[in-house]
Amino acid sequence: MPRLNPVIVIPARLHATRLPGKPLADINGEPMIVQVWRRAVKAGIGPVVVACAEAEVAAAVMAHGGNAVMTDPDHPSGSDRVWEALERVDPERQFGAVVNVQGDLPTLDPLVIRAVFEPLAHRGVDIATLVAEISRDEERTNPNVVKAVVGFAEGARVGRALYFTRATAPWGEGPLYHHIGLYAYRREALQRFVGLPQGVLEKREKLEQLRALENGMRIDAALVDTVPLGVDTPADLERARELLATT
Repeated sequence: MPRLNPVIVIPARLHATRLPGKPLADINGEPMIVQVWRRAVKAGIGPVVVACAEAEVAAAVMAHGGNAVMTDPDHPSGSDRVWEALERVDPERQFGAVVNVQGDLPTLDPLVIRAVFEPLAHRGVDIATLVAEISRDEERTNPNVVKAVVGFAEGARVGRALYFTRATAPWGEGPLYHHIGLYAYRREALQRFVGLPQGVLEKREKLEQLRALENGMRIDAALVDTVPLGVDTPADLERARELLATT
């Protein structure tokens, strides 16, 4: 794994329909984006850069000692923002892999960030991501809970992702897996991915990762124990404050 020389990039933008100004939301005295940055640093797998769409976010990160880079505010996705940031901070292409950590996961365990990088140890894997077994019955049929179709061999913690869907899949007895939207890319895989047009199934399911599968790229998933708390609403923000107040 060391030969990949990874960098962690956290895309962040202020616009959010349900929680405006989300990256700068205060959580126990620090902006949320700073809380995420701290956890990424603790993962210890490489340098951390916050890819910002607005100067206010960059200023907040740098005020706490972090590294931030400005990117085009009009990027259609976090993946595009991560790619621009990578090219800006590393034009000499020293980093062979990049881990994309969402900026709205302030309670994220650094070990989870390490887990998403591990599948890239297999040379055939283009992109790595995470899943957790679904334990709540209502999540099995909830279209907002994205399912990853992965057949883990007995005792295995990494498996090949064959599909991602909002439907309940696969059919039959056995576990269902909740997809967690952290990704690790080989550099050349991310470059290819952001250059591809939207896929037919990507548009239908509204799932960006299907673009990779539709174009023959390999995604492997690492199995982790729990789904990290994503902050999308004021209620989520209060929950994150409560959780971090006790740690």
